Amino acid sequence: MTNSQLSGTTSDPDSAALIQAIPRVATTVRDSALFEDARTLLLQVFETWKEDDINLKECKEGITNKLVMCINKTKDTTVLIRAYGKNTDFIIDRNSELLNMIGLARIGMCPPVYARFDNGLMYGFIPGTVAKPEEMGNELWAPLIAQKLAEWSQISLPGSNAPQLFPTLRRWMRDIPKSYKDPKANDTFRSYFSMEKLSSELAELDSLLTKLNSPVVFAHNDLLSGNIIMSESKDQVFFIDYEYGMYNHRAFDIANHFNEYAGFECDYTRYPTKETQLKWFKIYLDTLGQDSGEAALEALYKEVSFFQLASHFYWGIWGLIQAAISDIDFDYMEYAKMRFEQYYKIKSQLLA
Repeated sequence: MTNSQLSGTTSDPDSAALIQAIPRVATTVRDSALFEDARTLLLQVFETWKEDDINLKECKEGITNKLVMCINKTKDTTVLIRAYGKNTDFIIDRNSELLNMIGLARIGMCPPVYARFDNGLMYGFIPGTVAKPEEMGNELWAPLIAQKLAEWSQISLPGSNAPQLFPTLRRWMRDIPKSYKDPKANDTFRSYFSMEKLSSELAELDSLLTKLNSPVVFAHNDLLSGNIIMSESKDQVFFIDYEYGMYNHRAFDIANHFNEYAGFECDYTRYPTKETQLKWFKIYLDTLGQDSGEAALEALYKEVSFFQLASHFYWGIWGLIQAAISDIDFDYMEYAKMRFEQYYKIKSQLLA
């Protein structure tokens, strides 16, 4: 399956022209020679840079890609090189990601893209402090995140603005393998998951959430702690990594962010209380200049509560695919299981 088969983004001449305008270097950044290849790439893209001026550091917070921070000591410049994880184009439309970044950069919502290469991108660095899961709900971070997400919900990018949540999930469902090479993962899959049950749940979820009429916005869809940066002045935050950006229901982005308070260990006791959520919603709606009265807050609370289910389903299915294709040392199958355990728990509470 190719990226163009996934979305058809490059069939649009304007989109193709935007992509072609980003310099392309015909090289691969290998895991086995990460720094060597990154250094070579830098010297090809920035011809005035000197090898002795470059410091490299691997950023290891993610569980999908390889990320290298590249610092030019002489020019006081930092850029990032991201090498895509193995087979991640089964899940992520890389052309759409690049178009998102180009569009976001034009309106100052993300750093510039400097180059693309065979298995990744080179782009600007945002200085600041990366959030921790336990910080995202505190009095410093939460208001700034709510304000920034409200700003994101007003973004308009070229192309269709139809919600892509359920088309994406249906496509991903087709990519779940019938069995897994890893015996432990295969045993877990066979004992815990049923494709027939997952298909039934997806249809039910689509019907349930459609009735809520959650507004469609341009959504980040992956607001975990590692993708949120506090500015050095501590007066605003920035969102990074736009691989999953697409038009989606606003409640998905909010619910998904709240779910990420749990971290990769899935400690859902950290999920914000109703009182905390209502305070967050008021900041979000006030930033948009929308009604933030009691009825509006309660309506958004209901909307977000139900979209928790979509978030768990989305990342649960993602985990099932990653368990088959990724070579990164992370137990994706166990992660998928934990997400679906929480899905069924929340579903039983909401529908009681």
